[in-house]
Amino acid sequence: MHVADELKERVELYKRFTADNMATALGIELTSLEKHKIKGVMPVHAPTKQPFGILHGGASVAFAETLASIGGWLALDDIENFNAVGLEINANHVRSVSSGKVSGTATALHAGRTTQVWEILIHDEKQRLVCISRCTLAVVPRQQG
Repeated sequence: MHVADELKERVELYKRFTADNMATALGIELTSLEKHKIKGVMPVHAPTKQPFGILHGGASVAFAETLASIGGWLALDDIENFNAVGLEINANHVRSVSSGKVSGTATALHAGRTTQVWEILIHDEKQRLVCISRCTLAVVPRQQG
């Protein structure tokens, strides 16, 4: 995985408290981490398919929000006292996928003190657009304890 130098310490901290979550259950893997851009892949397999054998739109949305949320957390100036959490997400599903992997790229359009807006593009293995998503994150005080 490519990790920007300024984020290496933060990524190690992230790995310590995220071993078992939805991203793990869906098979999401991060491939590149920069301060305002994050990339990952997700398999199109039983846990991510809908009953008709194609990628479930909800799995695409979960993938998109996972990338945006991790990217949002990496973009925060103060991770000891704040978290970035999903406030709103939308998605347009433009192509179906029945096998292989999809790749996602989340890019910060706005990374402010109280909100962040991320655009997430998901592509199939032939680099065809599968889903376009926009996720708004709220920067909130971290719950202690």
